[in-house]
Amino acid sequence: MKTGLITSNTYQNHDTGPGHPEQIARVKVINENFKKIGNKNILWKKPSIISDDIIKDTHDTNYLDLIKKSFPAKGFSSLDGDTIISPGSKQATFDAAGSIITAIDGVQNKEFKNAFCNVRPPGHHSNQNKAAGFCILNNIAIGAKYLLNKYKYKKVAIIDFDVHHGNGTQDIFYDNENVLFISTHQFPYYPGTGSEKEKGKFNNILNIPLPAGTNSEEYLNAFENVLKKLREFKPEFVLISAGFDADFRDPLAQFNLKAEDFYIITKRILETSKKFCHGKVVSILEGGYDLQALQDDTKRHVDALLEFN
Repeated sequence: MKTGLITSNTYQNHDTGPGHPEQIARVKVINENFKKIGNKNILWKKPSIISDDIIKDTHDTNYLDLIKKSFPAKGFSSLDGDTIISPGSKQATFDAAGSIITAIDGVQNKEFKNAFCNVRPPGHHSNQNKAAGFCILNNIAIGAKYLLNKYKYKKVAIIDFDVHHGNGTQDIFYDNENVLFISTHQFPYYPGTGSEKEKGKFNNILNIPLPAGTNSEEYLNAFENVLKKLREFKPEFVLISAGFDADFRDPLAQFNLKAEDFYIITKRILETSKKFCHGKVVSILEGGYDLQALQDDTKRHVDALLEFN
């Protein structure tokens, strides 16, 4: 079976202004790289239109109404100090959320075995009612709620290997026993959350804070705790917040991972969860701000998805 690659041209209209790290080229270089590779086992798809009702399972109605009114008719506006929006940001934002719905439906309907959503803006810093850290809607949380509500799953795991803590996702699922949220991240660092003491109401949160300078061996050793928690939880579906800013080349963080590490991380997640979720895995792009690193890392991430049977 194939691996789905869900993406949309509308990301090109989400202009964050000159010098902003969450730039249009991030998604562009990844798509261009996969087109150049031309793997016939990658099935390209565009995101479906996402309904307000699906978004409201995750985000407050007032917040959804607020952001719909916030996109400027021209120029730039901001939802917080880091989260810049322009007229074209609206369609990109809703397509990013729609991509994970398309990916989940594709896996459920056996259109492809797993999927990677190459979209922007990212989502994991946004909570029920607040944009933050380049994120407007929490794409991965919307996907998890969709799995619970539409497909009636009882155990969904979210693994976030972005170098920044997925504080928005943690907020949304802190009291939800059906969702396991695991985050590896640089600590202390933006957004300041993600200590080991934050465990969730049902011990359904696992934070693995790591110091600046963490290298491949140190990270992969720590990642064994992720796999142990997965085995204990026995997820029926796995979602991955795939941020690639832990790469040693990334300008916004101080981890020292290499492209091959993202292959190993992905492969270990797939192998560990296989007997519980039968390969039902969907990942979505979060951070990653060095363009060459993004190409290299996403290729190795998708290589692992493609190889898995």
